[in-house]
Amino acid sequence: MQSGQQHIIVKVSQWLNNAQPVWLCTILKTWGSSPRPIGSMMACTIEGEIAGSISGGCIEEDFLAQLRDGSIKSQYDVEGKPFVVKYGITAEQAARLRLPCGGQLHVLLEYIAPTAENKAVFGALSDALDAHQRISREVDLNTGVISVRHVADDEAVILDEKRMLHSLSPKYKLLLLGAGDVARYVAEMALALEYEVTLCDPRPEYLGNWHVEGVHVTADLPDDVVRDGFSDPYSGVIALAHDPRVDDMALMEALKTSAFYVGAMGSDRTSANRRQRLPELGLSEAEIARLHAPIGINIGSKTPAEIAISVMAEVTRVRHSKDAARSEINL
Repeated sequence: MQSGQQHIIVKVSQWLNNAQPVWLCTILKTWGSSPRPIGSMMACTIEGEIAGSISGGCIEEDFLAQLRDGSIKSQYDVEGKPFVVKYGITAEQAARLRLPCGGQLHVLLEYIAPTAENKAVFGALSDALDAHQRISREVDLNTGVISVRHVADDEAVILDEKRMLHSLSPKYKLLLLGAGDVARYVAEMALALEYEVTLCDPRPEYLGNWHVEGVHVTADLPDDVVRDGFSDPYSGVIALAHDPRVDDMALMEALKTSAFYVGAMGSDRTSANRRQRLPELGLSEAEIARLHAPIGINIGSKTPAEIAISVMAEVTRVRHSKDAARSEINL
């Protein structure tokens, strides 16, 4: 599975490689109740095939109407370069487009021809995101030339008179330990939140009846799985096995990595016992302090589905707090 941004970049790359020109729309600025955040994209072929979204559908419909009547292409021909379209500036336009109260969007429109240079750029962007690397595309606003930048800022879009730097993020990944009912619900919720999900359980008897469509399942040793694919800032590790032979093997590796979230299910007593065991596995006090245990936000959950809600709520909160902390560091 791919993140929303990655899906669009891949589609643009495919269209260009099939000799199809592409319109690419990127949200530059928002005011009020914007339906989509800054940096959101929509790509569209000249035949009207769309990937992504920059609104709840109203702006997309308006764009397609202008694509059909040729007004978008006419405006590009006049400008000869990427240009900005402002939506929701007037009350009449906001009402016509059914934008939320006070909502405004500034959208950059780019016409991307299927040249060898553009194919190479979008191929490189696609490869980087597939390798779970952050990357940026830089657009020269005077010429429309797009280039790759192997760095990414915490701001989705950096804009000045000459260029736009658009940071792209890979898909976040979650590794779940233990093939049980809680893992099943966590996996389903994580997929709905656009995580790439892997379920690991080296106990063959537990894997036989466990299946969630879209989840990769492995019986490899948990520490090897963490080491090989879940050690970067876009990874989370959630121990749900209730078996130290499974959970602790993953935790001893995950707590040494830059994974954005590491948590383990269990009671206060179980969690205290785990924290006493972990130093024996070579973990420092600082590394153990990163562990979220007992896992989840306290909502009085009892059933597997309720526990999964509390777990994913905490994962979401930690993920966003780390994003905010990175932004503050860069201020």
